[in-house]
Amino acid sequence: MQDDPIPSVKFPNGTEVPALGQGTWAMGEDAGDARMEIESLKAGIDLGMTLIDTAEMYGDGGAEEIVGQAIRGRRDEVFIVSKVYPWNASLRDTIEACEHSLERLGTDRIDLYLLHWRGNYPLAETVAAFEMLKSSGKIGAWGVSNFDTDDMEELLSVPDGANVAANQVLYNLSRRGIEYDLLPWCQSRGIPIMAYSPIEQGHIIHHPELIRIAKAYQATPAQLALAFLLERDGVIVIPKTSNAERVAENRDCVSLDITDDDWQALDAAFPPPAKKKPLEML
Repeated sequence: MQDDPIPSVKFPNGTEVPALGQGTWAMGEDAGDARMEIESLKAGIDLGMTLIDTAEMYGDGGAEEIVGQAIRGRRDEVFIVSKVYPWNASLRDTIEACEHSLERLGTDRIDLYLLHWRGNYPLAETVAAFEMLKSSGKIGAWGVSNFDTDDMEELLSVPDGANVAANQVLYNLSRRGIEYDLLPWCQSRGIPIMAYSPIEQGHIIHHPELIRIAKAYQATPAQLALAFLLERDGVIVIPKTSNAERVAENRDCVSLDITDDDWQALDAAFPPPAKKKPLEML
C-alpha cells in the first residue's frame, strides 16, 4: 500500500497541505517517551504526512519541543500548526505566547496559528495580534479552534476576521454534529476544517459494525474511521500516535476504496445529525 497519494486541502491563501497530518496531543509529557514520539513524527514526515499539529497547551509546551526535535534540519518539508491559550489571547500576550512557541519549536515561523478556544478577550483584539504576527512573518496564517457556526459568523464580523484560514474541531464517526451546519458553512466559504480526535481516542475502533466493514477491506477500524473523514471536502485529519508502525497504518487509509453500500452501512451505525447540536469538545 502507500502507493496512493495523500489528498490535499487548500487554505484560503492558496497554500496546499496534505489532508492527512499528525497530531501531538499528550506528547511531551514523559521524557521517557520522547525518543519514540520524535521517531513517530519523523516517520510520518517520511510518508508525506507533513502537517503537524501542536499547541502550547500540550505537555505545557513539551509537545512543541518534541516537534522541534522531529523537524530539525527539515523545517521546509513541514507545515506547522500551533495554538495559543485563550487566556494568552490579548494583543500583547498573543505575540509573547507565539514567541515562546517559536523558541520551543526551534523555528522562525509557525505556518498556521490558532486560538485554541474562545476566552474572555474580544475576538477583534486577538485577530489584531494575529494580523501583526502575520505581517512580521512569524506566522503564515491564523485560524481558530472549537468555534461553532455562531462563533464563526461573529468572527467574520470583526476587522480582518475574514482572514481566518481554518477551524479545528472535534469530528469523527461518533461526533458528526458539525455536519448539520458548521461543516457546510465552512465548506461554502473555503475554510478548511481540521478534525481532531478522529478515532475518538481509540474508543470507536471497538464498534462491531466498524470492525465488520473494515475486515471486508482487510483494513483496521482506525483506517476506516480516518477514510470516512478524508471523504469530506475541505477536511484535514490529524490522528495522533507515538508508534511508527501505527503511523504507517494511518498513511495506508488513503488507499481504501469504500463502496456506496458500505458508506450507507456506516451512516446507519453512526447516524448523521438530524438537527443542530451544540459543538462538542474534548
